[in-house]
Amino acid sequence: MSPRQLPPVIGASVRRSDGQDKVRGAAVYGMDHVEPGMLHARLLRSPLPAGRIVRLDTSRAATMPGVRAVVTAADAPHLSGWVVKDQRLMAADEVRYVGEPVAAVAADTVEQAAAAVAAIDLEIDPLPAILTFDDALASDARPIHPARDTYTGAGPGGGNVAWESGLERGAVEDAFAAADLVVTDEFSTPRQHQSPIEPHVAVGRFEQGRYVVHSPAQYPFLVRDRVAEFLGVRSSAVRVIVSTIGGGFGGKLDAMLEPFACLLARRTGRPVRVANTRAEELATASPRENAVVRLRTAVRADGTLLAQEGEVIGDNGAYSGETVFCASIPPVLLGATYRIPNVRYRSRVVYTNTTPTAAFRGVNAPYCVFAQEMHLDHIARELGVDRRELRLRNVLRAGEEMVNGQPLPDAALVDAFDAVEKVAPWAELTAARRPYRGVGIAAVTWLSNPGPGGATVKVNEDGTVTVVSGGAEIGTGAMATSVRQIVAAELGVPVEDVLLAQTDTDSASFDGGAQGSRTVFGVGNAAADAAGQVREQLLKAAADILEAAPDDLELAEGHVAVRGAPHKRVPIATVASTALWSTGPIAATGRHIAPPLPFDSACMSGAVFTHFVAATYHVHLAEVEVDPDTGAVRVLRYVVAQDVGRAINPQMIEGQIEGGVLQGLGYALLEDLRVDGGRVVDDDLESYRLPTALDAPPLEISLLENPCSYGPFGGKGVAEPPIIPVAAALGAAVADAIGRPVHELPLTPFAVLAALRGEQDGVGKELA
Repeated sequence: MSPRQLPPVIGASVRRSDGQDKVRGAAVYGMDHVEPGMLHARLLRSPLPAGRIVRLDTSRAATMPGVRAVVTAADAPHLSGWVVKDQRLMAADEVRYVGEPVAAVAADTVEQAAAAVAAIDLEIDPLPAILTFDDALASDARPIHPARDTYTGAGPGGGNVAWESGLERGAVEDAFAAADLVVTDEFSTPRQHQSPIEPHVAVGRFEQGRYVVHSPAQYPFLVRDRVAEFLGVRSSAVRVIVSTIGGGFGGKLDAMLEPFACLLARRTGRPVRVANTRAEELATASPRENAVVRLRTAVRADGTLLAQEGEVIGDNGAYSGETVFCASIPPVLLGATYRIPNVRYRSRVVYTNTTPTAAFRGVNAPYCVFAQEMHLDHIARELGVDRRELRLRNVLRAGEEMVNGQPLPDAALVDAFDAVEKVAPWAELTAARRPYRGVGIAAVTWLSNPGPGGATVKVNEDGTVTVVSGGAEIGTGAMATSVRQIVAAELGVPVEDVLLAQTDTDSASFDGGAQGSRTVFGVGNAAADAAGQVREQLLKAAADILEAAPDDLELAEGHVAVRGAPHKRVPIATVASTALWSTGPIAATGRHIAPPLPFDSACMSGAVFTHFVAATYHVHLAEVEVDPDTGAVRVLRYVVAQDVGRAINPQMIEGQIEGGVLQGLGYALLEDLRVDGGRVVDDDLESYRLPTALDAPPLEISLLENPCSYGPFGGKGVAEPPIIPVAAALGAAVADAIGRPVHELPLTPFAVLAALRGEQDGVGKELA
């Protein structure tokens, strides 16, 4: 569909359907959900990072006032996991991280439940805790999961390596032998917590032989399946109803508290609510993994990249969630933006006796892009080449292949560089250098998550349209604006007349969850498919009323009209009401699955993500000023050029870019979920520093429309990429300002002062 054919609602910044309730405080979040007779639950958590349980006596707790039930691992003995089934709901014989659940109590009040938890007699015989990559990967390391190889879903790896993937292509050794320059670096990055404004919470009940749980879940079908797995029932025995979500950012994809609420509800016969405190949220709700990235690159004297070796090690924590699922992203990502003909990449996810890690917006990518872009700056310094010019010499062009052999026919990286250049000319920025001011630039190619989805569209008898889907509105506006716009465009109705049903796994088709920028791409495609079928039903039903052939009819302004004779029309409400008693209700279910794309499967091993669907292209530029006395970094300017496919709702996209950049700024300059001796140090949001509106830099945004042939109206994923290059752009700008390389995040004032003193040397270990 050409731009001239686009319905006017596509590209309009329409208002959110949930906006008024959220602004007025009327929205019912998960934390707000209550039910008559509801009990309250608290969890007994391990105080040690590693040890064997030698005594667990719940008898005293069970007799305390108000206590209705106490459960332990014996009540939920089944293993579960998103990919690798390595985790029980509660520790049975051994604890593997501080905060691991050991028992749960349901009581009339939160205070009574907490008192009962305190009365449980727990004795643990400590084991040596494995807290670092070096300890975990040592040849004589104690295996955290001795039975690793027997777990269902266990993949390549062994010992304390939960998963391993790799990619090798070309003549790597020959390229290094022919190089004019070889550059080696090592980078390390911390854990970052999603820190949604609403901690995890769930309310469960057991009725008619089924579990029903209310949860602010990003991926309700995964939560459904994981609850079923933990409790040893079929997935159809669990129903998940999604409340208004107070933020997720990847942290609410998987089940966390829902199985406890359900298990205790069945035991007590009453609804049970369980909610994290902020301290529990920080200590036990899986953050982004800490990681180490080692790169070694062969370069020709003119700046041409000849070959690269890379090793990425990510911290899985004590159990496997989606971190192992994403382990295969780094080998593709590292070679997705620049032309590197010969590569050898290895990615490992390692068990440690720490809180399990999980998805956070831009999984794996922020630290990989930080490492690659800082490494390119190092190469530029060694060659005496301009940093932007080095990138342009090597950046992938339209039609070229990524490192995995996947062609990128629509690659718009050069366009993104050009868009940034128009706003912030590089030569001017670098020529007008002042002491302790610096500029950095970074690029990335990213994917739209390909997960499957479905949606049902039905026309109501009053002419409004309802969309029923498993897509969760997590605050991005993807459901509240864009999906509604897509349906309105297909059916020619006002966007205000498109309604969203509450997300419920009983009524909706399967959906791959609000993750990886897939809602508009996935749910939007499914909803467009369903709306297309509904359109045909409406035209067929209206044909008899208007005494015209269906091919001569069109939908517009809430009516079915004869094309070329706009006065001859009938309201959609009339068509739907008439059809109800002739052909039946007008409704259809659509579906989406990403199309297959070509890539070289022979070059990869252990890969779950093998290629990038609906790839998007981005360039960020940052200008900063550093105080040499305090190490404080002030962001003076931030420029973004982002490929959005089709800007279905520009205001929504700009909001996502603003939020993503601010989250990336937190990752780059502030956030570090500190772990000491296996225990999370930060127990509130005063200790764990998040960026606020006062930290937001002046933003200049260019939306690049580069339509995807298989996206809804050309749309691609937009919400996840804005966080990814931020640490790289800021890191490069800080390094430029202080005249020293940086190899670690976050760039706190203390870290910047250390870099100024040359204490961040980034000397890399040999690639394993």
